[in-house]
Amino acid sequence: MRSLCTPSLLLPLFCLCLTLISPTHSTDCSSLKLSGGKKQYSNCTHLPTLNATLHFTYNATNSSLSIAFSAPPAKAGGWIAWAVNPTGTGMAGSQTLLAFKNNGSMVVKTYNISSYSSIVEGKLSFDVWDLEAEAGSDGKMVLYGSLKVEESAEKLNQVWQVGPGIADGHPMKHEFNKANLGSVGELQLVEKLTPSSPSPSPQVANANSGYGLRVTQLNVGFWILGLIYFIVFV
Repeated sequence: MRSLCTPSLLLPLFCLCLTLISPTHSTDCSSLKLSGGKKQYSNCTHLPTLNATLHFTYNATNSSLSIAFSAPPAKAGGWIAWAVNPTGTGMAGSQTLLAFKNNGSMVVKTYNISSYSSIVEGKLSFDVWDLEAEAGSDGKMVLYGSLKVEESAEKLNQVWQVGPGIADGHPMKHEFNKANLGSVGELQLVEKLTPSSPSPSPQVANANSGYGLRVTQLNVGFWILGLIYFIVFV
């Protein structure tokens, strides 16, 4: 049988095969630039609401998490906050880091939010250190910090929020629209590969798409290689 394959046909098929065999990756951290750029982190993710991003590094050796949370405040003179909730998935119980501008300088305060009606500055239920913040030229604020997490923790419940301002030294209430109420989620600290593809999640931006997806890609890729062989040599 005369070969039906031409270079113009073979090259696209071969490139398609390589594309399908290659593992896929999600967001590249290089595309998420911090306005200050003063620290480097192992992971990054676009959070699904409030135009926020999170860079983080988890150190399993000493059970610590370093973060850089970035978001624009609701209004000029407003605040941004990122929190871990050890007991639930919402605002109540959140151990919060909150940043705002005070007399021209950025500061970070800690709030143990025991309930929606009790937002009082105080010590958190875990140790925190290296707290600082900065305001970027893009209108965003960046909140930096490190915190102690439970030993062998694989994920955390995170909450993030932005607010309109500070009154008498206290953060003013944030809006209660869909974006504000939806600013919760899981932060995966340890990546796990399972036989099935994981559900979509914004929490880990540098994770592979899953073992099941890669197996499917390999099967399709080898099928195309077989087709190329048949066209060329049969």
